[in-house]
Amino acid sequence: MTARRRSTRRCGIFPALLAVFVIVSSVHLANAASDYDPYKILGVSKGASQAEIKRAYKNLAREWHPDKNKDPKAEDMFIKVSKSYEILSNEERRANFDRYGQMDENQPFGHSQHQGYRSFHNSFYFDESFFHFSRSRDFADSKYLLHHAHFNSDVLPDSLKRPYLIKVTSEWCFACIHIEPVWKEVVQELEPLGVGIGIVDLGYERRLAKQLGAHRAPSIIGLLNGRVTFFHQAVVREHLRQFIEDLLPQKLVEKVTDNNYKVFLKNWQMENKPRVLLFDQVPVVSLLYKLTAFAFRDYVRFGYVDQGDMHSDQITEEFNINTYAPTMLLFKEDTEKPVDVIQARGLKRQIMDEFVSNNRFLQVPRLVNQQLFDELCPIKQFHRRRKYCVLLITGDDPAFLPGNKAFLDFASANSKEVLRFAYVYQRQQQPVCQALLHNQVSLSPQVVILERRSQAGKVLFRSLSGGWNGSEEDKYRLHEQLELLQKDPAYLSSDATLPELINEMAPIFIIRWMNAAYDYVIQVYDDLLYSNWREMMPILSLIFSALFILFGTVIIQAFSEPGENKPRKPKPQESQQTEDDASSRASSSSRPPKKDFVEVTELTDVTYTSNLVKLRPGHINVVLVLTNNSKNALLRKFAKEVFSFSGSQTLHFSFLNADKHCHWMPSLLHSASDAAESEGRSDEDEDPSDYSGHVLALNGYKKYFCLFRPVFTGDDPADSSSGTSHSSDTRRKSRSRSRSSSHSRSRSHSREDGTGSRKSSSRATTLEVHHKLDRLGLWMERLMEGTLPRLHVPAWPSLDTTHVSSSSSS
Repeated sequence: MTARRRSTRRCGIFPALLAVFVIVSSVHLANAASDYDPYKILGVSKGASQAEIKRAYKNLAREWHPDKNKDPKAEDMFIKVSKSYEILSNEERRANFDRYGQMDENQPFGHSQHQGYRSFHNSFYFDESFFHFSRSRDFADSKYLLHHAHFNSDVLPDSLKRPYLIKVTSEWCFACIHIEPVWKEVVQELEPLGVGIGIVDLGYERRLAKQLGAHRAPSIIGLLNGRVTFFHQAVVREHLRQFIEDLLPQKLVEKVTDNNYKVFLKNWQMENKPRVLLFDQVPVVSLLYKLTAFAFRDYVRFGYVDQGDMHSDQITEEFNINTYAPTMLLFKEDTEKPVDVIQARGLKRQIMDEFVSNNRFLQVPRLVNQQLFDELCPIKQFHRRRKYCVLLITGDDPAFLPGNKAFLDFASANSKEVLRFAYVYQRQQQPVCQALLHNQVSLSPQVVILERRSQAGKVLFRSLSGGWNGSEEDKYRLHEQLELLQKDPAYLSSDATLPELINEMAPIFIIRWMNAAYDYVIQVYDDLLYSNWREMMPILSLIFSALFILFGTVIIQAFSEPGENKPRKPKPQESQQTEDDASSRASSSSRPPKKDFVEVTELTDVTYTSNLVKLRPGHINVVLVLTNNSKNALLRKFAKEVFSFSGSQTLHFSFLNADKHCHWMPSLLHSASDAAESEGRSDEDEDPSDYSGHVLALNGYKKYFCLFRPVFTGDDPADSSSGTSHSSDTRRKSRSRSRSSSHSRSRSHSREDGTGSRKSSSRATTLEVHHKLDRLGLWMERLMEGTLPRLHVPAWPSLDTTHVSSSSSS
């Protein structure tokens, strides 16, 4: 019993000693709090102005920032400086301290609140498993907790519409406890304005913290448009609010005065957006209005009028604005009268969002991208939700303005829930207009009533007969067709598949590249300024690798022997091959293919329709014409010349056997009037075997082709096959002449000698066939540049010999 009592007493001694130590420490903390003076910490007098206090705070914060000052006491001093500025910058808290000596309404804060806990933790080491009293998280913060999957699926896409303020915290982070009151105050202020709030626990969400680049707690991050920005100032409410404003683009809201309000309202046609004007007495645009402008920046253009400015009297008087409450006006096509007005002393985010969302489209908007088309003319899902789109196909010339104005007047007078009116410029949206007009170019405006049926672009439509010129008769016919359509949905008799609309508002490549480069430079500067070496290591590694390779190359060249850098003189037998392959090597080096082989398909009765007649728009089929005797040699040369272009997704390569389809080439050239004039001879003079080595670039959708003729036909039949030197000179001269003269000379020479060329040796025949495609690489370059002449045909001839013969005889 005695031993058991002694063990019990020993077990009770340690908790008692620990309790005594905690009480003594608390008394020490209270005494230190009473000695705390924010005026002394900032080095200002009690009568200092706010400007002097702010100037002293900036100097001390820059001096004691933990990222710049490596002193062990820097973190504690920075916290004291931040807390002192937070007290003295608020007049109510400053007065409370001057009267009662307290820094907060709830409890005093002193020097050793942070330092005392740290010294206690360092003096008495204990494992978390022994006590394990983790800091309990508020229930209100649990709804802001972010997880990796939720962040990537919801928060990242939502950051395109609003900014996010994210706090990175962890357990046993006493600095996190210190900023908690400011954080709660900022959340209560910014969340009703539309700012997204998030909390990341560094201990449980390390994967998400690594993705954000946050490696310590506490950290505060701003997220906008998927871009992460770190907050590096003191955690004060004013700084966090300014941090959110700095994340937003600079030109969201335009300052409108008497000098520019008419230009601002009339630019609706150029930007294809309604205009919103906010009238208020405050000279600075509120954060609430900026956040609303950012959320609807793709639909509406926002302006701000300062009623206290002397240069806004005219616009205030013209629209009869009440100066005692903020007023919002929304304009569409009519710049003299707003379509909607809202006026309230306390504008809420929900009211402003509803006001703008209900008027985010013009009365008759112009279709400038696919997203706008999808929202204006949604796809039919149910019978009761059927929407019809009345589309005017017109132009942007001044001659079309009366018809466009008449269409706008008709839309204003016949606005219904099931009807959506829009217009499109035929020159800017040619693929869509050609699909609706059956590939015909219309010189006068046309009205098309359509209904979308599928995501693939299928629509049912009907065109207004007689076109559209804006007359009363046209309005009557359009109104009659709309009435019939609402009675009978089967009134839309035609169907088509529309391609995706071209984005007319997309910035050009150089602008996108400059914006991306600017963002990258700003990010690198921010990382260097705040010594974020963990994020900078990949960039530094890349720079040092490039410098190592550069200096290594210079050193190797400096110590290499002079004879190694001399160019090797080519042998006589290699000079001809080097000259022949120069163009192909140049093209292959400038345009590397995506695959290491060339797919060449034979045009037969089975593949002819899919590879030519029904070829997709924008795709071109490059066809080589050959015979049974020249098939192997020409295919090898053809694959070598076009190999560097085989990486293009719009080019297809095929070959046509002239022995099997001898009538196809004469029929094609006969149907193209331009080709017949360039040939300068009748079809009866054509020998089908002479088309071997011709190459055609066929555009099946637009019905035109480009023709390549062989520029060299081999050795002279009158010369002996053994005269190699003379043959070589002839080839050089033939290549130096123009393409047309070489072709005419070779063909006339062939007609004069008759069968002499067929009696040449097998080696001469191989050289003749091989050199027919010498200049094909240069021709392909011109084809990709779009500088080759185009020969149009009314229809593609068939490969069927019987059909071609009968059509030619008739």
